[in-house]
Amino acid sequence: MSSINKTKRKRLFEEKNTGQSTSCDASDEDNTDCSVPKEEPLSKRQKHEAPKLPEGIEALYGFKINKPPQDRPVRIYCDGIYDLFHFGHAKALEQAKKAFPNVYLLVGVCSDFETHKRKGKTVMTDDERYEAVRHCKWVDEVVPDAPWIVDQTFLDMHKIDYVAHDAEPYQSKEHGDVYAFVKDQGRFLPTERTEGISTSDLITRIVRDYDAYLRRNLERGVSAKELNISFLKERKIKTKKSIEDLRKTIKAALNDTLALWEDKRHEFIRGFNGVFNGEDVVDKLLNYRNRKRVTSDSAESSRTNSRIHSEDEHSEGDLSTIS
Repeated sequence: MSSINKTKRKRLFEEKNTGQSTSCDASDEDNTDCSVPKEEPLSKRQKHEAPKLPEGIEALYGFKINKPPQDRPVRIYCDGIYDLFHFGHAKALEQAKKAFPNVYLLVGVCSDFETHKRKGKTVMTDDERYEAVRHCKWVDEVVPDAPWIVDQTFLDMHKIDYVAHDAEPYQSKEHGDVYAFVKDQGRFLPTERTEGISTSDLITRIVRDYDAYLRRNLERGVSAKELNISFLKERKIKTKKSIEDLRKTIKAALNDTLALWEDKRHEFIRGFNGVFNGEDVVDKLLNYRNRKRVTSDSAESSRTNSRIHSEDEHSEGDLSTIS
């Protein structure tokens, strides 16, 4: 899907969630005309704002979306693993929560057993992930041990109106796109991913700087056994740290010595000026050089004049001989 469509979709959701256009220049931070008005309490908004889909959303995504119910809160379901719960997760849940004026947001979190079998090991346990999601302010209810693929029984059990997720197909070995079922029913509500942040990205950062994090934890008193590293690995890390500390110490000592020498040099120059009146010495040196240059110029001029005078006399002698 093109980046232009993604930008349009993102703007569409921002306008829907904030209730106003996002075309205001971001540089006008102090312009009160561009500020976002404070959100009214939900009970007041319900009195004058009926739930409706963002205009053009079906054409933008290319699939049908059912109209929301008008007489009760809209029940929206999000699901995921939510390992190392981060602001990208929170922003996706915020989009679902703000999709309509009155939303009851259910969030399903997959168990360790299902996740490890299908996607791989997680950093956090399922209980930790349940609690992380439960403490997000956009979430009304956490559904633990959520199914990997939503079926009709699950939708009916929880009275779900929409399943919210980003629109890119989420592949499964058994069923292809796991959200194809709800898309066919018109119950899929697309959200936008937050670029630049993901659980995989966070894990990649940790793996990339593995030794640095090992060293940090060793310095904080975590044992090699707890870090699952060998004795030799522990000694290697500590030796490397000792060498780096020694380098820093030597560098600091050299900088201190150079600074001391610089101070001594300044003191010597100030003492020289005080004893020998350095400014007069410089002036005398310049005057001497100027006098020498003037004398040299005068001698050169005299030699030139003498040579010209001799040439004139020689010319006059030649003329008299001819006469």
